[in-house]
Amino acid sequence: MTMPPPSTPPRGSTAEHARLAQATGLAEDNLFESNPWYEWGPYLSERAWGTVREDYSDNGDAWDFFPHDHARSRAYRWNEDGMAGLSDVHHELCLALALWNGVDPILKERMFGLTGPQGNHGEDVKEYWWYLDGLPSHAWLRWRYHYPQETFPYQRLIEENARRSRDEAEFELIDTGIFDQGRYWAVDVAYAKASPTEVLAKITIKNHASEEATLSVLPTLWFHNTWQFSGGEAPRLFLDGDGIAVDHPRLAGYRLDAAAAADGARPQALFCDNETNVPRLFGAAAITDYPKDGINDHVIAGADTVNPDKRGTKAAWWYKITVPAGGEAEIRLRLHRPDQIVSPTGGVWSDQYFDEIVASRERDSDEFYAALAPDDIDEEKMRVLRQSCAGLIWSKQMYPYRVARWLDGDPGQLPPPPGHRTGRNSGWRHLDSFDVLAMPDPWEYPWFAAWDLAFHTITWAHLDPAFAKYQLLVLLREWFQHPNGALPAYEWSFDDVNPPVHALAALRVFVIDGATDLNFLERIFQKLLLNFTWWLNREDPEGNNIFGGGFLGLDNISPIDRSHLPPGVKLDQADGTAWMAYYSVAMLALAVLLAERDSVYEDMVVKFLEQLVLVMDALEDSGCYDPSDGFFYDLLTDAFGNREPIKVQTLVGVIPALPAMTLPTRNTDRIQRLQKRFARRMEAQNRQILDWRIRGTGDSRRGLVSIVPPDQLARIFATLFDESAFLSPHGLRAISKRHSTPYQVPGMPGATIEYEPAESHTAMYGGNSNWRGPVWFPINYLVIRSLLQYDQFFGPEFTIEYPTGSGRKLALRDVADDLANRLISIWLPDPDGRRPVYGGVELLQTDPAWKDNLFFNEYFHGDNGAGLGATHQTGWTALVADLLLDPPGRTHRLIFYDDDRATPGVSPLAAGPAG
Repeated sequence: MTMPPPSTPPRGSTAEHARLAQATGLAEDNLFESNPWYEWGPYLSERAWGTVREDYSDNGDAWDFFPHDHARSRAYRWNEDGMAGLSDVHHELCLALALWNGVDPILKERMFGLTGPQGNHGEDVKEYWWYLDGLPSHAWLRWRYHYPQETFPYQRLIEENARRSRDEAEFELIDTGIFDQGRYWAVDVAYAKASPTEVLAKITIKNHASEEATLSVLPTLWFHNTWQFSGGEAPRLFLDGDGIAVDHPRLAGYRLDAAAAADGARPQALFCDNETNVPRLFGAAAITDYPKDGINDHVIAGADTVNPDKRGTKAAWWYKITVPAGGEAEIRLRLHRPDQIVSPTGGVWSDQYFDEIVASRERDSDEFYAALAPDDIDEEKMRVLRQSCAGLIWSKQMYPYRVARWLDGDPGQLPPPPGHRTGRNSGWRHLDSFDVLAMPDPWEYPWFAAWDLAFHTITWAHLDPAFAKYQLLVLLREWFQHPNGALPAYEWSFDDVNPPVHALAALRVFVIDGATDLNFLERIFQKLLLNFTWWLNREDPEGNNIFGGGFLGLDNISPIDRSHLPPGVKLDQADGTAWMAYYSVAMLALAVLLAERDSVYEDMVVKFLEQLVLVMDALEDSGCYDPSDGFFYDLLTDAFGNREPIKVQTLVGVIPALPAMTLPTRNTDRIQRLQKRFARRMEAQNRQILDWRIRGTGDSRRGLVSIVPPDQLARIFATLFDESAFLSPHGLRAISKRHSTPYQVPGMPGATIEYEPAESHTAMYGGNSNWRGPVWFPINYLVIRSLLQYDQFFGPEFTIEYPTGSGRKLALRDVADDLANRLISIWLPDPDGRRPVYGGVELLQTDPAWKDNLFFNEYFHGDNGAGLGATHQTGWTALVADLLLDPPGRTHRLIFYDDDRATPGVSPLAAGPAG
C-alpha cells in the first residue's frame, strides 16, 4: 500500500468518484445493472460448503450435509467459492486462485476451517489471508495469503480442536509451528481494471524460505453450474491460442489470457467440467470423465481426469514456478472482451501497458482515500482506514436464494426429504434473492445478517453512497421483507429477531451522503412503517409496550436463553423495550425531516412521539430500572407469578440510555403544538417529561427526545465508564468485569453467567460468538453517537467523571472522542510497536511480513483488545472507518443542530439518533 500523494484532491473529484458517478439507475432499482464498473467484482464467496442454501438434509445439519471434503468434488447449487475470487455480477463466470505446494493431498482452492461442531468455540477458519486495498468500483483490489510449504495439517487441526474443551483457547494454524522456520509462500493478488470489461491480474509470489522452492499456481476460470438445475445447455470454455475463451449467451467473447512466466515458459491449459464426481462421493455412475475435481486429481496424482480436447466448464492455467530463497516471481493475466476494448492504446497486450494500468489504478486508490480522510491522518491510521474499507469491499457477495425452490426442490430432480421441506425458513417462501449484498464475513458468515448489514451501510456511505442506500432498501423490498412486515434475520433462521436499527442506519447514511436525498428517506420510511407495526403486533403480545425479541442479536449475553424460555416463564426485556424506543426516536427523526418538505408527515411526528412516550412510561412502570443500582435489568416471571430481576450488569441495561435526539427550535415548537393531542391523558407525565427537555432561548432553543432523565443517565454512565466494570482500554465490554464471580439466577439451576473476556465457555447459540465480556463494535458505536446527541443538547457545561473515579470531568463530546480513540487503538502500534489486535502472537506482532497486515475481527478481548471470533468480520467492525472519517471530537455530523453548538465548516445536517 502506498501512501497518499502530497496534494489531497477534493472529495468527489477523483477518478474513482467519476466511476461511481457513471451509475444511470436509482439505488432502489437494480444498482448493479446501472453502472458498467460493477460488472466484475469480488462477488465470489470464500465458503459455499456447509451453508444453509446447500443443505438439503432432513434434519437441517448443513455442516455435515456438504462438508469441506465434498467441496472440491461436488457442484454447488446456489453459489460458488474460491480464493481471491471475482465473478460477473450475474454470478455466471468465476475467476479465482488455486495453489499447490507439491506436498498437500489436495489443491488449495478454498480456505479451510472447522465446522460449528468441530471447533471447540464453533466454526473457525484456519488460514491467514488479508484484504489490503480496494476501490468500491472494484477497479483496484489487493489481497494477500500466506501458504505453508510443508504439508497443510488438516487432520491435526481437526483432532486437536476436538480434544480441547470450551475452557481452552482455539488451536490455530500458527500453533502447529508450520510457520516457525519461515517456510511459506506470500501470495499477493492485485486486480486492476483497464475498463469495465478488462481486468488485469498480477499475482506476486514470494518464497520466504531459506532454500529454493517450487509452487504450482493455477488461476482458474469456471461457470457456476446452472444448467444441471434449469435443464438448459451448458456453456463452454475452450482453448483459443494463448487464451481460454468463453462461449456463453451473455458473456461470449471474454477470454482469460496468460502471459509466459519469467523464464519464458508457457503455462499449461487444463480443462474439466464443473460437475459432481458422483463415483467418489456417492458410488454411482459418472456424469463425466472430467468432473469438478479433475484438475485437482491431475495435478496432484497425474490422473487422466482433464479433457484432452481442451474444453469444458472449468479451466485453469497451470504455472509451475521455481523461486530462489527470499526471491519473488510474478504471473500476469488478462480477463477481457476484445470487442469492447476502450483504452486509448487499444488494449495491446504488453508489459508497458500492463504496468501503466496497474500503477494508475493504485494511484487512483491513493487519491480516493486521501480525498476521504482528514488532512492530518497519520500513516498508521490511514492503514487502518484502507484495510478496513478493503475488507468491506471484498465482502460483497452475490446472494442467490429462491426459498420456494429450495424448499420444494428443482423440477426434474429428486424432491428434498420431508424435514427439509417443512423445516428451516419454510415460512419465507416469498424470499427470492438475486442481489449483491454486503456480507458480515466471507468465510464464517457468507450470508447476509440484517442488523449487521445496517451497520455496514454506515461505512459504505463514505465509499459508495448509492450502494449503501441500495443495501438498506433491498431488505425492505417485497422479495425480502415478509408480507407481515418482518425482516429476515439471517440464513440460518429468518424468523429470529434482530434489533431494529435500519432506521438509524438510514439517517446516518442520509447525513454522510450530504443530507439532501429526502426521496431515499421517504421510500425507506414507508417500508419501515410495516416493520414497526410488525414489532408492535408480534413482539408486544400483551399490548403493554413491554417488548421481547429474544436474544436480539446479543446471543449469549444472558444467563438464560432469551429466545427459548422454560414453559410458563415470561421475560420482560429491558433491551427489547429500549430498542423499540430507539426505533420510535429514529422514525420520529425521519418524520420530522420529511415534514419539513410535506406537512402530511406531521401526523407521523405525532404518532412516533406518542409511541415513544408510551414505551417510556411502560419502561418506567415495568420495574426494569433499579434505583438502588442505577441500572436496568431484565425481569423474569416464573410459572407461579413470582417476578425477579436478573441482576447481571450487561449492555442490556445500557441500551435504554441510547435513544436520544436533539431537535432545533422549529421542530421543538412543532412537537409542543402536537403534544396537545395526548396531553390530557398523560398530563402529569408530560409536564415531567418536557420541563427539563427544553434548553436555551430564542433561536438557540432546542429540545431533547430521550427516555431516561438526567439523573438516571448520569448513574448509568457512572457504571458504564468505570474501568472496573465496563470501560476497558479498548472500548466497552459487553458485561461488567465485576461479574468475574459467576452470577446465578435464583431458582434456575445452571442459569449462570460470568465475565468472560475472550472466547465463550457456553454452547448457547453455537458457541462461536461471545457477548459475555469482550468488546463489540456495534454497541460501542451506538454509545458514541448517543453521547454526541446528548452533548448537542446539554452543551459543554454538562460534564461527567470519566473514567469513573478518576476525578476528571469531561463534556460528553470529549467522552465520545476518548471512547472512539480507545476503539481505534485496537489496531495501532503501542510504544513498543505491538498492535493490541494481535495479542500475544509474536509472529503477527513482530515479523515484517505479517505485522502490518490487519485483521478486523468479530469482537475483541475485554482486557487487552486481542481480536477474537470471526477473523474477517469487517462488516460492522469497519465502523472504525466512520470513526476515523468523522472524528467525534472534531467534525461529528448530527441530523439537527442549532447555531450555538454547530461545528465550523460542518454541514447543518449530519447524523441521527445515535447515528
